[in-house]
Amino acid sequence: MAEIIVPELGESISEATITKWFVKEGDAVNQGDVLLELETDKVNVEISAESSGTVASIAKQEGDIVLVGEAIGSIGEGAAVAPAPAAAKAPEAPKAEASAAPTAVATAPAPAAAAPSSVNASPAARKLAREQGVDLSQVQGKDGMGRVYADDVRSAAAPAPQAAKAAPVPVAPAASQSDNGGKPVDRKRMSRRRATIANRLVEAQRTAAMLTTFNEVDMTAILDLRKRRKQAFFDKNEVNLGFMSFFTKAVVGALKQFPLLNAEIDGEDIVVKKFYDIGIAVAAKEGLVVPVVRDADRLSFAEIERNIGELAKKARSNTLAINELQGGSFTITNGGVFGSLLSTPILNTPQVGILGMHKIQVRPVAIDDERMENRPMMYLALSYDHRIVDGSEAVRFLVTVKELLEDPEQLLLQG
Repeated sequence: MAEIIVPELGESISEATITKWFVKEGDAVNQGDVLLELETDKVNVEISAESSGTVASIAKQEGDIVLVGEAIGSIGEGAAVAPAPAAAKAPEAPKAEASAAPTAVATAPAPAAAAPSSVNASPAARKLAREQGVDLSQVQGKDGMGRVYADDVRSAAAPAPQAAKAAPVPVAPAASQSDNGGKPVDRKRMSRRRATIANRLVEAQRTAAMLTTFNEVDMTAILDLRKRRKQAFFDKNEVNLGFMSFFTKAVVGALKQFPLLNAEIDGEDIVVKKFYDIGIAVAAKEGLVVPVVRDADRLSFAEIERNIGELAKKARSNTLAINELQGGSFTITNGGVFGSLLSTPILNTPQVGILGMHKIQVRPVAIDDERMENRPMMYLALSYDHRIVDGSEAVRFLVTVKELLEDPEQLLLQG
């Protein structure tokens, strides 16, 4: 008997929630088959069978919280129960008349005990059928192969449809409307990821001395460069030249000048990181995630765009690995893709800096004392931890980002 154990899920992750079982008790599985899916604070993880056999037990159900190292089920040796006894009794069938066969099964004790063995059913289904007094020969399997599972037995044992429908009617509305003056509401439990996001954001505001400074950047030069070079860039690199590579490069350049924005607090120590792993916030279905572009200072524009594209795709398909979400040194978030004009991003602790990008909006800008022009402008927001980053340093960091973006040739020359 092999236990199904919750494996190590990554740094600082000690528990998870079962989102879906892909097998039932009695199912035959091969080594490597996916058994269930777990939702952690950061990603969803599929758990596979470490040995072949039959699912003997499932101790935790969908929605249950489980701990790393906990046994949540077991796999027994051998395959699912085969209909061998049916073959041995098959020759006896012609001795009875066709019209009498059902009567003999229904009334004679010995044939009744043998009849279920001729049905292709899981052990769990057979046990439940005995407990519920259900004749397995009358239960229709729904798995395409005619095999009967415990759910099929439960359906066969369920009361008539009209009785089932009548029971919940007076109860459900009262529960959902009791605190809302009879008005309808839809209540559902937070997903583990949403609850974790909520807790971390509150924790960031509670523990950090967070301030935000603002500036604006004229995007004329970047838009012009992209217009002129976008097709040639794609032809060479097979990836589009977006905005994120410019902002990532500008942030790295500014972090090199102001290293405390690339640090974190550990007790009474300041840990200044000598690497530039930039987190890029991505809005996924289950909530915001921040995959990390490793060693962004060593990557070309094309490599940054390709990495961000691949990480965003994984985030939206819920296939990010744990190590792709850990260890970032600074974060960039882009609310502009949703139309945000200005916001104050919250720190992605333990990081001490986060840059917020916003919508590019054409508006009149004073060029000098005599001239005004319509320019594509973007507001930038830098939230920082005032415990180790002084206001002057934060302001100069953001000005450096602005200057690098307004002169993108500097970024290209710096690599």
